[in-house]
Amino acid sequence: MIKILDSTLREGEQTPGVYFDVHIKAAIADILDDVGIDIIETGHPAVTPEIRRSVEEIAHRGLKAAIGAHARSIEKDVDLALECGVNFLGVFYCVSDERLNHHATPLNRAVDKIAAVIRYARQQDPALTIRYTPEDTVRTQWENVATAASAAVRAGADIISIADTTGYMIPGTSRNMYDYVRRLKDELAAKDLYPEIAVHCHNDRGLALANALDAYRAGVNIIDVTVLGIGERAGLVDLATLLSVLVSDFEEGERWDMKKIPELYRLVSQYAGIAVPVNFPITGKNAFTHCAGVHTQAAIKNPLHYQSIEPELVGRKPEISLDHMSGMAAVKYCMEAIGESDSAGDAEFVANILEKVKAVGQTGRVVDLTELGYIVRHIKKSFWESRTLFSKRVLAAGGMV
Repeated sequence: MIKILDSTLREGEQTPGVYFDVHIKAAIADILDDVGIDIIETGHPAVTPEIRRSVEEIAHRGLKAAIGAHARSIEKDVDLALECGVNFLGVFYCVSDERLNHHATPLNRAVDKIAAVIRYARQQDPALTIRYTPEDTVRTQWENVATAASAAVRAGADIISIADTTGYMIPGTSRNMYDYVRRLKDELAAKDLYPEIAVHCHNDRGLALANALDAYRAGVNIIDVTVLGIGERAGLVDLATLLSVLVSDFEEGERWDMKKIPELYRLVSQYAGIAVPVNFPITGKNAFTHCAGVHTQAAIKNPLHYQSIEPELVGRKPEISLDHMSGMAAVKYCMEAIGESDSAGDAEFVANILEKVKAVGQTGRVVDLTELGYIVRHIKKSFWESRTLFSKRVLAAGGMV
């Protein structure tokens, strides 16, 4: 069963300009817990006193999720994290030749340091879940990763995280996440080491979700996500999109309360100061909205003609957009939705409404149901007056015009 680690409160705050007050972090953590997220990564306590306070508060909220903190491979960071009361610790250290050379550190010394800090953390809390991440894993020399990961597991690490720190991986190429996960699992198993494997996929090439799904198919145990996919640069895998795919297409998710997703996204969006893009999958305003005439006519009869994910999954409904692309079916449907069923049965009247809707749409605006009501009322008076006048003229002419 796949586990989800949400890093909105840690990686998400690495988004330029994003800061969550302690009470907002607590509210976000509460909803993540309600959704059913397995691990909530709350921050790096060594960065600021405020982050440390928020990690400590969330760790003591009695949530069902494991509560995690980030730490460099130094004992001081481990101490700060454990003092906060977390039960999950993420330790990171890059072992690429480039980084080691930059710091004039031989691989064996780096590996000794990683193993030592993991042993230290395990001694402080035998029940602690420990993850080791060789930062920039996928661009690091394979032997370095294998050596560091093996030493970390022997020292007491429960999880090895494959970090695609720069969004480097591309499905279907020689550098794909599926093969990388399989290779690492096999390498460690050959040494009789069986840690859980996590993936941390950045979205620099727009492929974070695809890489995460590659990892899922390869048998990874944990996938890192954030709300809105926020994080360094182009961010990470978006939580709602990943969960929706796992539920809809991989039969995961009986344990996830997807109806909480819209509330979660409203909260994070508001306090991160980042609007949910209208065309964002699952949570965007237009994600389940049909516009073009052919689309709306079919969608009114059966939304699945132009939808492959049920909006009800996340507590939403299909919507019809009215603008310059609309047709008669869309206007009639929306008129019925505002209680104008009788008028919607008059084709000539609906045609008049459609003409006005298209005119408004050509200005770049969408006609919502409130404005549609104004349009109907505005046109109705003159339309029926002209029709009544026409009828009187016909009668006055003896039924002939």
